[in-house]
Amino acid sequence: MKRILLALAATFMTFSCVQKNVISVDVPERPAGQESVLGLRTEPLDTVRVGIVGLGMRGVSAVDRLTYVPDCRVTALCDIEMPRVERSARILDSRGVPGAQLFGGEADSWKQLCESEDVDLVYICTDWLTHTPIALYAMECGKHVAIEVPAANTLEEIWALIDMSERTRRHCMMLENCVYDFFEMSTLSMAQAGVFGEVIHVEGAYHHCLDPYWGEYWNSWRLEYNKDHRGDVYPTHGIGPVCQVLGIHRGDRMKTLVSMDTKPFNGPKIYELKNGVPCPDFRNADQTSTLIRTEKGKTMLIQHDVMTPRPYDRMYQVVGTDGYAGKYPVELYCLRENAGLEAGYDALGTEKIYSGNELRELQKSCPNPLMNPEFVEVAKMVGGHGGMDFIMDYRLIYCLHNGLPLDMDVYDMAEWCCISDLSRLSLENGSMPVEIPDFTRGEWDRLDGYSYSFAE
Repeated sequence: MKRILLALAATFMTFSCVQKNVISVDVPERPAGQESVLGLRTEPLDTVRVGIVGLGMRGVSAVDRLTYVPDCRVTALCDIEMPRVERSARILDSRGVPGAQLFGGEADSWKQLCESEDVDLVYICTDWLTHTPIALYAMECGKHVAIEVPAANTLEEIWALIDMSERTRRHCMMLENCVYDFFEMSTLSMAQAGVFGEVIHVEGAYHHCLDPYWGEYWNSWRLEYNKDHRGDVYPTHGIGPVCQVLGIHRGDRMKTLVSMDTKPFNGPKIYELKNGVPCPDFRNADQTSTLIRTEKGKTMLIQHDVMTPRPYDRMYQVVGTDGYAGKYPVELYCLRENAGLEAGYDALGTEKIYSGNELRELQKSCPNPLMNPEFVEVAKMVGGHGGMDFIMDYRLIYCLHNGLPLDMDVYDMAEWCCISDLSRLSLENGSMPVEIPDFTRGEWDRLDGYSYSFAE
């Protein structure tokens, strides 16, 4: 482990410089002997044996969900607090499935799980700061890894995960559940079928008042992280689904970003309320906005706000030359042939909007392979944010079982996570534009489009 961390510090140092009013970020040369893992296929696994590290809010729910997934068995459980391990073991017992190896009680008990010969996939649900060290060690032990969001917090961590995945030929997937929400999946299929014309602009966000939840995080780690870090520290729920619509590293790539934020108005108050001491150096803003331009001239707007009473939404919007899709506050589509039904200055807002039953009928014109009614019914029954967590787990296990490329690869992880570090870099330099590295190292247009395929 020490060797991994030394490599992380020495080999993956990221240097930046200002050129032509843009902050340029280096792309490390691919180490000799490594190859891209785009479209990576690995040996099919008859039964995918899963070891889960971190059995708090997300981990314990994953234990239950995975018992419903075919060709999967939870074979190992680990948490620093043994009562949590024992609670999860009782879930397996209640479901009538074989028991698991139990690890815990020490800060590095997860190493034993990673070393276990009875584990194929390490499923990481710990606090953000330990995601990367556990994933690196697991891949070095020959395991595939699935990491809760965000998988990495810095460019150094991102490059370390990429290079370890390429070197070991192990899958490194981020558990971004929001790409599997029903409206997002249907809209992706419609966008790729050209229903909205050429998609030119997208929006995504994480707007979620965390007032009821700050105390639920072990050792208050999430509030502490927001205290110490500036930028969009949680971008992946917003950016993941819209990156898929734009085909990022599947025909296009993110090229430049600019970030702006408010002052931290609420953060210091929340911190003092929870801890009883003032916090004059709270860093994370109440609202952070990041604007991104792609190689092909498309734009993206990504936002983060966990400090205000704004209602929950992920701001999912898709703007095309011939149509529009939006999810919040209500799901709707608008197509060019039905836009502007009335003429005149006063005829604002007269567009034909597809919502309700009309929206469902329109979605049927471009069915998503995962939207089979029977499968959707099972997903909703098992649950996990309405079913999208189950679909995420199902697809992960299905692809590993069949030796197929995963829906989300290590480069998706890199692109979606890098917004945290790069937005900070922009903010700390007066909202200067920052170049976004090509994490595929020149292969961003090698793949064509995106698909939730069940076929070889």
